[in-house]
Amino acid sequence: VQLQASGGGLVQTGDSLRLACVASGRSLSGGTMGWFRQAPGKEREFVARIYWSSGSPKYADSVKDRFTISRDNAENTAYLQMNSLKPEDTAVYYCAAAPFIVLQPDARGFQSWGQGTQVTVSS
Repeated sequence: VQLQASGGGLVQTGDSLRLACVASGRSLSGGTMGWFRQAPGKEREFVARIYWSSGSPKYADSVKDRFTISRDNAENTAYLQMNSLKPEDTAVYYCAAAPFIVLQPDARGFQSWGQGTQVTVSS
């Protein structure tokens, strides 16, 4: 599956952004879509994931209650709504997909990756 991420940008503390990840090439039914991020000098970290068929979400503690992951089956698109953004949210955000249920929020569980979209939050 090919993934195309978009929606990043430069915002101020407290602002919102919505990232989108369009999947093409195969159905995501039964699979998992995830969002990860990587800040300069840091390792890639899990942000959120959603089980495509059930819509069940999971979040990293650092974004819980601020970020919401969702998906549109008809559009084969996953979204990450990011509210109350903080400077520490600054990173390149990547979407990733796996054709099965990924139990652990680990990047190694995902086979397909988008190109990344930059999110910068100024203080």
